[in-house]
Amino acid sequence: MSPSAPLLLFVPDMSCASCVAKIEKAFAKAGADARVNLADKQVSVAGKMAVGKAQQLLAAAGFHGEVVDNAAHAMADKATHDKREYRTRIIQSVVTLAVGVPLMVWGMAGGDMTVHSDGSRWGWGLVALLCLLLLVSCGGHFYRGMWRALKAKSANMDTLIALGTGCAWLYSSAVVLFPQWFPAGTRHVYFEASVMIIGLINLGHALELRARGKTSEAVQQLIGLQASSAWKVTDNGDEQVPIHTLQTGDVLRLRPGDKVALDGEVTSGESLLDESMLTGEPMPVNKQAGGRVSAGTINGDGSLTYRVTAGAKDTRLAKIIALVQEAQTSKMPIGRLTDKIAGVFVPVVVVIALVAAIIWYVAGPAPQLSHALVVLTSVLIIACPCALGLATPMSIMVAVGRAARMGVLIKNGEALQTASKVSCVVLDKTGTVTEGKPQLVAIEPFDASVDETALLTAVASLERQSGHPLAQAFMAAAAQRSIGLKTPEAFEYRRGQGIIGRVDGQQWHIGNQQLMATLAGVEPSRLSSVLDGAARLGQTPVLAACNGKLVAMLAISDPVRAGAKAALAALQQQGKKLVLLSGDNQQTARAVARQLGISQVIADVLPDEKQAWIKKLQQQGEVVAMVGDGINDAPALAAADVGVAMGSGTDVAIESADLTLLSPRLENLAQAFALSRATLQNIKQNLFGAFVYNSCGIPLAAGVLYPVFGVLLSPVIAGAAMALSSLTVVSNANRLRHQKL
Repeated sequence: MSPSAPLLLFVPDMSCASCVAKIEKAFAKAGADARVNLADKQVSVAGKMAVGKAQQLLAAAGFHGEVVDNAAHAMADKATHDKREYRTRIIQSVVTLAVGVPLMVWGMAGGDMTVHSDGSRWGWGLVALLCLLLLVSCGGHFYRGMWRALKAKSANMDTLIALGTGCAWLYSSAVVLFPQWFPAGTRHVYFEASVMIIGLINLGHALELRARGKTSEAVQQLIGLQASSAWKVTDNGDEQVPIHTLQTGDVLRLRPGDKVALDGEVTSGESLLDESMLTGEPMPVNKQAGGRVSAGTINGDGSLTYRVTAGAKDTRLAKIIALVQEAQTSKMPIGRLTDKIAGVFVPVVVVIALVAAIIWYVAGPAPQLSHALVVLTSVLIIACPCALGLATPMSIMVAVGRAARMGVLIKNGEALQTASKVSCVVLDKTGTVTEGKPQLVAIEPFDASVDETALLTAVASLERQSGHPLAQAFMAAAAQRSIGLKTPEAFEYRRGQGIIGRVDGQQWHIGNQQLMATLAGVEPSRLSSVLDGAARLGQTPVLAACNGKLVAMLAISDPVRAGAKAALAALQQQGKKLVLLSGDNQQTARAVARQLGISQVIADVLPDEKQAWIKKLQQQGEVVAMVGDGINDAPALAAADVGVAMGSGTDVAIESADLTLLSPRLENLAQAFALSRATLQNIKQNLFGAFVYNSCGIPLAAGVLYPVFGVLLSPVIAGAAMALSSLTVVSNANRLRHQKL
């Protein structure tokens, strides 16, 4: 579905939105288009770029990047990394809090937290060494992150944490070593703050990682569908072989309960396959010789063999996984402004913290130095822009994953945002709201003595020779009634009119009104009422004459998809205007529209005219979604604000679309629009919470409440609040997984 796979790198050291801005800026300077997903810690580089060059650009920005060779395994690799990091952060938080909590309780209980004697110096000196050991062992990643950022002449979240905790420890250690340098009232130590902050932030990161793992659950399930081995049919019998050894053309056996290893075509046998994880369609699908099977689908209790038609990287499942991952690393327009703000946020916060500390030192109440340190540390810690950076990507990841479970592929974040604003849905007719498979729905004889079996035998036998699209309807009807076809004794195809031929010695004319007009025994007036009735029902009439005498009218119709009427009614309940756009004639299109409750019909249009109609609706102020399935729909899909392709359609249509419905269930379309609105609302909630948090948190940490209430925010509380803000954003995004649409 994607013309060329982008270079994918896993960057474990990314920690905040300012990291995103730095990485994107580094690649932009090199003329490359890089998309960074903070939630997934991935960098996707479009175009052709050497791996070494990409890693150099990352290194220049202060980051290490690991190449992901197989995009389908990227999520699994990240999950393994996150589990390992989760365990590490939990251990680090437990160890640091085990030291920090007793120290904090001691201080809150009235214990002496000052250096006032040689004995207290020795006691606090031992605490200083213990805390230094904890800062290095359990908080070393923050200091290493700050050092990498400094080498790259930038700053990030680690910078704020390292500066805050480092200042608290250095100040306290200076008080222990050189108490004479400090006035008596300022010899307070803050060792508990330095280790408590490290402990709380590590705990927050651990809980965030655990919650974040749920956001990629849908893709992990898709990856889990991939089989690792298959039963290959050989001259020596069936052999179980690894997937990577298989080639196109190999014949595989699918046993009861097995997963389909690779895409293929059934060569023998019959079985029901569960395709629900790929299409969202709950009912098993019958597969027999000639049918297509997709990798990852699960066999029922039957057995069949199939010939491999695609390699492991080219299966439908692999392409779906790649497309979902690409969408999850994309950005919404609403998130780009956030990234720009976050890119300059850290340096601004450092300046604010320094200015606030200086003001407290110069004009604050005694002890000025202690108060200045508390303010400096609290502002640096509480201002970390983690929540701001996670607000958009977390919601996108959850939404794209949930859409994939519903059977809807979303190409990128921009499409997800635009879909929330759609006001008009334009639907192609054939293959979209209808099955796209014409069926014989009625036989209306003009003579009571007509034998329907003989009639259908002659018609299907002749139509089989024509190759006309409607011929399949007659052949399917004959097969359904177990009617054997015969070889015509004569056959002539008249373009635009029909067929003339001989079957079992009988001369047959099968076609439209123009062909019947060539027969002297056919009265045109007799046909008008029958033809008008078929047109009102949206049916295509095929007339049949035997030996020069009109004997019957056979009605062909492309039936409306099951559930289409309810699905379109759901779209109308959402306030969307519906338009049926078809290349078919007006009467047929209007008949279908009446069945579906669509008021506006645009028929008899060519492919380029479809595109022109889309643009005309846009000029009228509509935000247009176009739903189609064929090559002729590709220009209109590309021109629409949101193009929606049916998964059963052509690759060209799918490539031109922003959303793809993997199953023909139009009910998923209304759900996709509802999901897009819920996602945008979720992102706005996240951004509002993050902005409010930082807007209120920084002034509180700077001490604006002190003159009135005598309250100064503790650095420990600031650290807990910072960790809680990120966890809140991740948890809110996860609500989308189960939110009722």
